[in-house]
Amino acid sequence: MDKELTIICGDALEEMAKLPDKSINLIATDPPYNLCKNYGNNSDNLEFEEYLDFTRKWLREAKRLLADDGSLYVFMGMRYISYVYSILEKELGMFFNSWITWFYTQGIGKIKGFSPRHDDILLFTKHPKNFVFNLDNVRIPQKYYRSINNMRGANPGNVWEFSHVHYCNKNRKCHPTQKPEGLFERMILASSNEGDTVLDPFLGSGTLLRVCQQTNRQGIGIEINPEYIEMTKERLSEKFIGFDSIDERMKRLPSDLNDKNIREEYIKNHIKWFLKNHPDVIDEFLSQVKTKYNNKIEYCNNIRNEQMTFADIIK
Repeated sequence: MDKELTIICGDALEEMAKLPDKSINLIATDPPYNLCKNYGNNSDNLEFEEYLDFTRKWLREAKRLLADDGSLYVFMGMRYISYVYSILEKELGMFFNSWITWFYTQGIGKIKGFSPRHDDILLFTKHPKNFVFNLDNVRIPQKYYRSINNMRGANPGNVWEFSHVHYCNKNRKCHPTQKPEGLFERMILASSNEGDTVLDPFLGSGTLLRVCQQTNRQGIGIEINPEYIEMTKERLSEKFIGFDSIDERMKRLPSDLNDKNIREEYIKNHIKWFLKNHPDVIDEFLSQVKTKYNNKIEYCNNIRNEQMTFADIIK
């Protein structure tokens, strides 16, 4: 096990209570939604007020654990998200930053009514202004090259499109609510720095720790199910070939890169800025470059011929 990664088997409330005040830079978590999901040795099937009381307790612990410039991302279903918002803002005095919509193209089907195609993520901070947010680390490529644009790209906005981790995905684990690594990648890169400590008190299949492992963060995961603990350990030992999901816009090649010198510099920067954690899609990106710019790109051939290694590209 990586020395920067800690897996704790136990009840979230009990284990969070053992951690010291202000010891966590970022909390990103997908707690049970109280939808009667079967999580092996436990099920999220509480009475309405019981669930709110449980939520209130763990959120109170989360605030205590966060550093003064720390942030909290919470996934939540529509039935309870307004209550979570109220607890964080009105009861705990934390500061609302963003209401993020995770849009996915496939989901539960309905015959009567509209099929759900999104989940929501709340971002709250401990301080209204003094908090970590690394916009450059999560920008997306521009549609068109313009010298007046920030060529690191644009703000990704608060609607994030990532595919579910489908059952045919080689990274799919035996967990009912496994979240895409791309979601956690964006949250972790935006709201923490390398070496920071990131916590998921409802670790599940281990997505947060896998992303921490590959982004040089110290990760702590708490999980009540021993089978999921073993699942996470196995996942962390697997060879990394790229995160299991990506915002498709990260592969977007700007139009109007007509100047040869600017174009070749941009291609190298694009890979370093946007595809650093996605080496498995670089070939696809380079094929797009050659198609769009009429096979003029010697730089692409150099990369493919391994005259440049992936480490050379991203350093």
